[in-house]
Amino acid sequence: MDWSAQQVCVIGLGRSGVAAAELLLQHGAAVTAVDTADSPALQEIASGLTAKGATCILGANEIPDAFDLAVISPGVRLDLPLVASLRTRGVPVWGELELGWHFTECPAIAITGTNGKTTTTELVASLLGQAQIRTVAAGNIGTPLCAVAGESRALDAVTLEVSSFQLETIGDFRPAIGVLLNLAPDHLDRHGSMENYIRAKARLFENQKPFDHAIIHLEALRELEKLNLAPHSKVITFSATDASADLHVDRSLLVSTLPDWAGPILDLDECSLAGLHNAENLLATLAVGNCLNISVAEMKAALAASCAGPHRCEFVAEIDGVRFVNDSKATNVHALCSALRAMPAGDSPKNIWLIAGGQDKGLDFHAAGPEIAKRVKGAFLMGEAREQIRAAWALFSPCDLAANLVKAVAEARRKAVPGDVVLLSPACASFDMFDSYEHRGREFCQAVIGQSADTRTGV
Repeated sequence: MDWSAQQVCVIGLGRSGVAAAELLLQHGAAVTAVDTADSPALQEIASGLTAKGATCILGANEIPDAFDLAVISPGVRLDLPLVASLRTRGVPVWGELELGWHFTECPAIAITGTNGKTTTTELVASLLGQAQIRTVAAGNIGTPLCAVAGESRALDAVTLEVSSFQLETIGDFRPAIGVLLNLAPDHLDRHGSMENYIRAKARLFENQKPFDHAIIHLEALRELEKLNLAPHSKVITFSATDASADLHVDRSLLVSTLPDWAGPILDLDECSLAGLHNAENLLATLAVGNCLNISVAEMKAALAASCAGPHRCEFVAEIDGVRFVNDSKATNVHALCSALRAMPAGDSPKNIWLIAGGQDKGLDFHAAGPEIAKRVKGAFLMGEAREQIRAAWALFSPCDLAANLVKAVAEARRKAVPGDVVLLSPACASFDMFDSYEHRGREFCQAVIGQSADTRTGV
């Protein structure tokens, strides 16, 4: 495409939108960057893009000009009037991922799923680095593909975390290796139904060729098959609980039954990552390594030392025998249940003081009831969804409302006894009270540090 002849509208001036606008400007496109909001931070961003040659419109309610293409950030809903107006005019609408793909000059390894995407993306990138395969981790993990596409010619592959929002707006995007970690209810406020959510995730495989690889959680594959969405590429399955999968867990061993690669591969007891959810992240990573012909020795060296990143069942401190764990990245019910199962048990398995709540995403909180009943001594609920969660969990555990995160931490600390765990695992988005899940996690860590200081000073 001769980008110098293209009039392109970029909608959404977050990290992805800015990267898309800058990439287009570098290739000579005429860029109009638009955001429906207006704030000092956005004004600073707009000023920077204007200096590079873009036209910027903040607080936009309509777009009067004609465009050859529109590029939207993942957070921009497809039913936004601005987007609907462009589509009505026949303007093609790409996501930032799709745009970045058009400038990418190496194969892609793309990882999606309800939970575990970031951890597995980091594991795969680390594994490739250990094997001297040149890659960068990008996509939904924090660095947009548009920001690294320019360096892709020097890479062997890009390792991408991709979300359902990004997959909604692909056209030609085709990963040589696609990984679907799991499927559980999430973002139903945007997708409208679980079926729509699954269909969005399944788009990861729609452009694959027969010689590409689809690495899929066995239960997720069955869900795709129900909707006639099974991949036509080479399928490898994994599961921590179903031994019929190509890669599975046998006691503490990660085992393969693939031809020419059968037998135990890795011992979980030798790994820093804990819990069955992380076992599945490791299984998916091992399958990627196998597709790339990386030796078992290299895989063991890379994966055994890997640790969970910040805000993912992250140990913060132990105060008077009580462990504090930050799992702020758990923004849905499935992730919460995984965290509850992964927590160490005390004299009784019911030893967790849970801090949860935030902005609802249309999820069924009742689904966590059995795990709450098994593990949770009491829950402290905050944010917009707190009353809804209390109604769902009150039969399974005592539930108290907390005005904010600091007060929830203080009350949990007051009630906890040695051997207990205070766990932040919200099962909700963070945007009602915080800028991001990272912001929420940092505030939790600060509150825990405050409790530790109070203990030292005798307050």
